[in-house]
Amino acid sequence: MSRSARLVPAVAVALALIGTGCDGGVRGTPGGSGVRDPYFPKAGNGGYDVGHYALTLDYTPAGRRLTGTAVITARATQDLSAFDLDLTGLHVDSVTVDGKDARWNRAGQELTVRPHDDLRKGETFRTAVRYSGTPQTLTDPDGAEEGWLPTADGALALGEPVGSMAWFPGNAHPSDKAAYDITVTVPKGLQAVSNGELSDRSDEGGRTAYHWHTAQPMASYVATVAIGHYDIGRATGPHGLPVLTAVDPEQAGASAKVLAKIPGILDWEETNFGPYPFSSSGAIVDRPKDAGYALETQNRPVFPGAPETSTLVHELAHQWYGNSVTPESWRDMWLNEGFATYAEWLYAEDHGGPSARQTFTEHYEDDDADIWAFPPAKPSGAAHISDSPVYVRGAMVLQKIRQKTGDDTFHDIIRGWAASHRHGTVNTAEFTAYVEKAAPGLDFSEIWRDWLYGDGRPAHP
Repeated sequence: MSRSARLVPAVAVALALIGTGCDGGVRGTPGGSGVRDPYFPKAGNGGYDVGHYALTLDYTPAGRRLTGTAVITARATQDLSAFDLDLTGLHVDSVTVDGKDARWNRAGQELTVRPHDDLRKGETFRTAVRYSGTPQTLTDPDGAEEGWLPTADGALALGEPVGSMAWFPGNAHPSDKAAYDITVTVPKGLQAVSNGELSDRSDEGGRTAYHWHTAQPMASYVATVAIGHYDIGRATGPHGLPVLTAVDPEQAGASAKVLAKIPGILDWEETNFGPYPFSSSGAIVDRPKDAGYALETQNRPVFPGAPETSTLVHELAHQWYGNSVTPESWRDMWLNEGFATYAEWLYAEDHGGPSARQTFTEHYEDDDADIWAFPPAKPSGAAHISDSPVYVRGAMVLQKIRQKTGDDTFHDIIRGWAASHRHGTVNTAEFTAYVEKAAPGLDFSEIWRDWLYGDGRPAHP
């Protein structure tokens, strides 16, 4: 028997309560505000991991008013006395944690929640936030618009890199992925399209509710809601995969031929990248003025007008590289965009266009200084994570790996990378280590030094 076991009961009880609240509950500390992303340090939050979002939204385009309830199921990764959610604009009406009223305050994009009882590490808890107001359109550091974009007949929610916080509270960083249920109620006659599969639709009081379910993990930046008038199309992809397209009627004629290629593109991408990682696919096509860019929203990418085939290939390739295999931080953006750009090169090579080697050489000899402005693995700031070095030079890194390993090993690498990190998060160091392990005996140091991390145009292509 140890000496401490002979303490009188009152002293033993007092010592047992050290590190807990005086009521016997856990004494936690606040979770961090931001995960210290090198380009978006305020994005995301520490202290918990989200497992599921249940978003119930009601939107009337005429008044641009959104009311919502977000129920966020998460697991504490430390003893927590408080935690933050990312939310900008909008009015918070109430917050509860596990059914009990919680104290909260706002500061910038941070909604700090103080639960009634501290949370123990490993504990699963449920936070419900009721909110309302006019959701904001945000301007990225590069000048692009994201967040909640009003359209002629509805709205379009786009989230890369941090726009999700304009329409729901959450952990707005790609390092924390979760399953989603998104229910959107709109005036009857309008449609609401989101990620995943439509699990229910109901009409009541002149309004229609659409419930979309996403079972596979999804980063907040690829969550979407598209509200408006759409022509809904259904097709079947590889292995019976449901393919759903939602097209603005004004774009239906121009989009029909290219969207009919989706099953074939997915089949080709499965051959090159491995099994499709999600339970449905498709596309959302709005009008060109509704958004200034295409985005790889999960399951069905968003396009501003009818896409080119190469753009469709690119955004569908992101379902593997970006949506399933997701970057740990925005510094690793090239693992999204370099892979999706290289998918365009491979598709052209297999469909009567130039070889990937020819495309590589064309870019190398083009004298486009923008490509060499910074290395793909080290963007020069938040305003540049979508610049051409991330896309084109990122793809050039993959071509250099292919040249080094040969085609068979290279295809093993890109398929294996997608398979081994399916539904996970990754960083650049993990990728370079994976390549080196997959091709033992080969020296990749020059590729990493000159093409991935080096400044300027390498001397030899």
